[in-house]
Amino acid sequence: NVTVVLEFRLLGFSSNPHCQILLFTVFLVIYILTILGNIIIISVVTLEPRLHSPMYKFLKNLSFLEVCYTTTIVPKMLANLLAKRKSISFSGCMAQLYYFIFLGATECYLLAVMAYDRYLAVCEPLHYTVAMTAESYTRLAVGSWVTGFFTGFLPCLMVSRLHFCSHNLIDHFFCDISPLLKLSCSDTIVTETVIFSLSLLVLSSCFLLTLASYLLIILSILKIPSASGKRITFSTCSSHLMVVTIYYGTMISMYVRPTYNQSSELNKAVSVLYTVVTPLLNPVIYSLRNKAFQKALEKIVIRH
Repeated sequence: NVTVVLEFRLLGFSSNPHCQILLFTVFLVIYILTILGNIIIISVVTLEPRLHSPMYKFLKNLSFLEVCYTTTIVPKMLANLLAKRKSISFSGCMAQLYYFIFLGATECYLLAVMAYDRYLAVCEPLHYTVAMTAESYTRLAVGSWVTGFFTGFLPCLMVSRLHFCSHNLIDHFFCDISPLLKLSCSDTIVTETVIFSLSLLVLSSCFLLTLASYLLIILSILKIPSASGKRITFSTCSSHLMVVTIYYGTMISMYVRPTYNQSSELNKAVSVLYTVVTPLLNPVIYSLRNKAFQKALEKIVIRH
């Protein structure tokens, strides 16, 4: 008994009106801070010539991605927290799913590329300017976006071709893979296997490349004779390492597993970390822990 589902109902978080207003306020504040923080990073890197190095250009790419990534999820979530009918059209749901996968995969590639950039800067300083030219930066940045763009197609196509019968209640606050697979009345074994394999390939390969880069960086730092030299060198990488640890920790726990049997409440809690919290941590960590960025920001503020 297969019927065409034209829209889905997002159950979201709590049905308590007071709780929903509280969540709306908290998430709205976080969203505004995320957008402002990342826009500040993009503006400062653009306006300050001293920050036109590959490291800060990659950071500008990451900040722009975080704005797009959180905007894919949060505005609709905020609207549904206040709406009586928490719905999203089928096409809107598939579009949200595609952009979520596309931007999430692109972030994995960008974080790996940024780790490689730090590896060259710390472990191969004499060859850094030769290896990381403007052309090399452009290839790596554009390659990350293009590869992410194509990564989202297959999972979204396979999910969109599933049958959803008459059931349209998604036990989540956005159109994620796990609740959609649970909702489908089709045989999802092939879809689950393909998505698991792709998630394993993308997340584990990017994570291992990033981890290998930082292991080599740490080994190189340990060889520096002075304590102050070790501290200064590690400070340039520690902020990036914090972002990577939080992002990969949550993403791997959600998507690199063969079945989708975790509780919906746990899925929602973990999803909040990488869709709402992590995009805010990017500007906070990079701006508070980076002295060069702080000086550039102060210079621009004084100038204007």
